Amino acid sequence: MPNPPLEMSYWPAATAEPIRETTIGGVLACAAERAPDVIALIAGELDPARRRQWRYDELFAVAQRAARSLRGRFEPGERIAIWAGNCPEYVQVEFAAALAGLTLVPVNPAYQADELAHVLGHSRARGLVIGAEHRGRSLPEVLAQVRDRVRDLKAVIAMRDWDEFAATGSHGFLPQVDPASPAQILYTSGTTGRPKAAVLTHRGLTNNARMAGAAMGMRVAEAFVHGMPLFHVAGGCMITLGVAEAAGTHVLMPYFDPGLQLRLIETYRSAVLGGVPTMLTALASHQDAGRRDLSCLRYALTGGAPVPADLVSRIEATFGVPVLTTFAQTESSCSITFSRADDAPADRRDTVGRPLPQTEVKIAAPGTGQTEPVGVIGEICTRGYLVMDGYLGDQAATRAAIDSDGWLHTGDLGAMDERGYCRVEGRLKDMIIRGGENIYPREIEAVLLAHPAVAEVAVVGVADRFWGEIVGAVIRPVPGVQAPAEADLEALCRERLAGFKVPARWMILDSLPLTATGKIRKDLLSDLLADAPAVSGAAP
Repeated sequence: MPNPPLEMSYWPAATAEPIRETTIGGVLACAAERAPDVIALIAGELDPARRRQWRYDELFAVAQRAARSLRGRFEPGERIAIWAGNCPEYVQVEFAAALAGLTLVPVNPAYQADELAHVLGHSRARGLVIGAEHRGRSLPEVLAQVRDRVRDLKAVIAMRDWDEFAATGSHGFLPQVDPASPAQILYTSGTTGRPKAAVLTHRGLTNNARMAGAAMGMRVAEAFVHGMPLFHVAGGCMITLGVAEAAGTHVLMPYFDPGLQLRLIETYRSAVLGGVPTMLTALASHQDAGRRDLSCLRYALTGGAPVPADLVSRIEATFGVPVLTTFAQTESSCSITFSRADDAPADRRDTVGRPLPQTEVKIAAPGTGQTEPVGVIGEICTRGYLVMDGYLGDQAATRAAIDSDGWLHTGDLGAMDERGYCRVEGRLKDMIIRGGENIYPREIEAVLLAHPAVAEVAVVGVADRFWGEIVGAVIRPVPGVQAPAEADLEALCRERLAGFKVPARWMILDSLPLTATGKIRKDLLSDLLADAPAVSGAAP
């Protein structure tokens, strides 16, 4: 029977699907037993000759040997970091560390020396698995600059020597790993200040990946091609573990390249076209989008940043498959809500679906935490198995994020309808308060994206002495098309929005600054707009 319509923006945890007492290593062991001959992992390199692959029984055997080698150097519960770009060995390290009872600390390979030193020192990592280079930069040379600052680090393992290292672990004891123990410490991709370190458990990561995979409809032996970075919760946890939970085939790209991704989808008959919104935009715009045989696709997957409704419509029209959107964050082991293939087109376009099983969600009034009526915008909060243990070494930040009732305050604004479908309206910190009026950037961005010459837009608050904040907009035009005139964009906004929401500052850029995970650096754009001239008469 359908659920009765909601009056308040609260979704109780659906308990029909149980929480399993699983670990990351146990997930791989189960897949190897269930589907030993299925191809588990493929190196999605540009050169077909370099596309190494492992069956599940082979991957499990390699991970076990490597785990025993790690166990010979580290004690269960110790932390080892990994600093490298995407490669099959990265996945092996992830499973091996889990089997050895170690906590993995993924490090963004784009980090500079001071950032690396902070993560290694803050996490007190005892070991580091390090790649040779990233985008032409020698990672060992960067490490050498800060080696004397990370005194807890006792062992460095070169990724190029990983096979040799793993081969030495044919014997030895592997511990019984507690599903409630820390599996990974992920440093958030914040755009201001030091990133915080979210401590995530085996139970949280494995159950979340399994439930997300079920929402997508992952199948045994079905390929999943992706170029999401493995240091990020989506690539290294939801996708890597979700594919293993389903005993599917993980085709891992070394980096995101739309042409390569489309080629690999055709070659390996991938069921999914995935990436953050900027990636999907690049895939839909690529010349091969209409040339490759992509009849294998069953769905597209996106999230990690606000997903414009027009982009969902464009992807569905271009590739002929439904777009599934997840609302996720690092602190919640990844996914909180998910849209499904059988959702109505309007729900796939305009919402991020409903909460996953075993996941409570409410929309709370900022400042009070009281649950809002349906349809009212507030802060999205979640509670359940998926919530992180806390921020490593930062009790104050943990208390600010997780309240005394166990609710994780995501910092994202959203609303819930009477059926439990959720919309995301932007970050709480991105909400613009102009003269006491709350303005939600996503509403303005949706209007501007309707202009045929606008490829991408970011709306931000800009400091103002009189109003406190005013609205600013940064536009990336469609390549090869004349940039839209500011007067035309302002007129479009005035047709569809209240006057106080119309941007007072405009800027046209060829590209928008992004974090390593594809999120727009709105803090940088706000600084740029602070120096831009105000539009005469923009404020009512």
